[in-house]
Amino acid sequence: MNHNLLQIFCRTFFIGLSRLSTCVLFYPAISSLPSNNRRRGFPKVAFAYYGTSVSPRFISPSSPSRPLLFSVSPRMTQQKTIAVVNATGRQAASLIRVASAVGHHVRAQVHSLKGIIAEELESLLNVTLFQGPLLNNIPLMDTLFQGANLAFINTTSQSGDEVAIGRALADAAKRAGTIQHYIYSSMPDHSVYGPWLPVPLWAPKFTVENYIRQLGLPATFVYAGIYNNNFTSLPYPLFQMELMPDGSFEWHAPFDPDTPLPWLDAEHDVGPALLQIFKDGPKKWHGHRIALTFETLSPNQVCAAFSRALNRPCHYVHVPRVEVKVNIPPGYREQLEAIEEVFGRCNAPYFPQPEFSRPAAGSPKGLGPANGKGAGAGMMQGPGGVVSLRVTDEARHLWEGWRDMEEYAREVFPVEEEANGLDWML
Repeated sequence: MNHNLLQIFCRTFFIGLSRLSTCVLFYPAISSLPSNNRRRGFPKVAFAYYGTSVSPRFISPSSPSRPLLFSVSPRMTQQKTIAVVNATGRQAASLIRVASAVGHHVRAQVHSLKGIIAEELESLLNVTLFQGPLLNNIPLMDTLFQGANLAFINTTSQSGDEVAIGRALADAAKRAGTIQHYIYSSMPDHSVYGPWLPVPLWAPKFTVENYIRQLGLPATFVYAGIYNNNFTSLPYPLFQMELMPDGSFEWHAPFDPDTPLPWLDAEHDVGPALLQIFKDGPKKWHGHRIALTFETLSPNQVCAAFSRALNRPCHYVHVPRVEVKVNIPPGYREQLEAIEEVFGRCNAPYFPQPEFSRPAAGSPKGLGPANGKGAGAGMMQGPGGVVSLRVTDEARHLWEGWRDMEEYAREVFPVEEEANGLDWML
């Protein structure tokens, strides 16, 4: 295997290992905006925490940030301080960008100050980075929550025991006494809701969710759909959009070709949606599960969207097993085997909880794209077949400027491919 490719894979693959939607975070997004549309932040301070030692580091801006993605009313810009972990992940980075842009302060934990995303976050106004591991690091957690009003927590298995980390973070937020709203990025334990295996990198998140509920924090739980950004023509398992000799693309996966799956452009859409949840507050969302998915598409529909966007054929090939062509992190083979069983052979619902298998309050039933945008109408497959469900309703109400799969494939996929050293789009 090409050594550089392995380095890219190992460095980025781990970040989102803990969920199917983020199990392959292949590449950092590169802004293609002209330089005059970019703004730089101001110098800020980051601290490195290892055990109980504290080592301050001064950081100067080193890379451009993204522009504000949406307009915000003045009432929304009342300054808050948001605590965030795993800041270089897709979800957290999306929130940090928009929170900084509208004037909020962010206290964000990172594992390393190196890398494109970390450098970008360093350049953002009102962002303080805290470098250090999460496992067994109570001093870092306590410092992270100091003075914070809000928290967004998305942990990964790369950091260590995810249940221990998740519980410790919740305890630290409780001790801080200032957290008004705690948003936790969760995923289901399928074994609780049906005759299915637990997906090993999801089930710990569900355990932590239940602990947070018992702790009594004013909390909301978001469930992310599959990232559009997972797709790549590089030979990574499950979401490789393989470039064929004739110039077409093929996606090989165990998902039923016609079963709708939930999708999310994490980089573009997570931040604005989370900001709206914070704005609404726990009075509206306390204890609530929200599906962060703006579009439901079957694998065949995904490939049709790519074909329209790239103006070249794209085909879905259903396979019972995921082919692994590269070295993968420890534990990920078990994750893939569970995906093959739960979503392949059993065709289980992606989100099995009851609230995701019935229409949201006031939701119109039936099919049809929202305002003509996107092919996904919010249909989700449930036990015993497909049920009428607008699983996308809440996310679309939170953030109307979402990016659909076709737009992603047309405008973002080629840019990220080129950033990874590929040239098929030239």
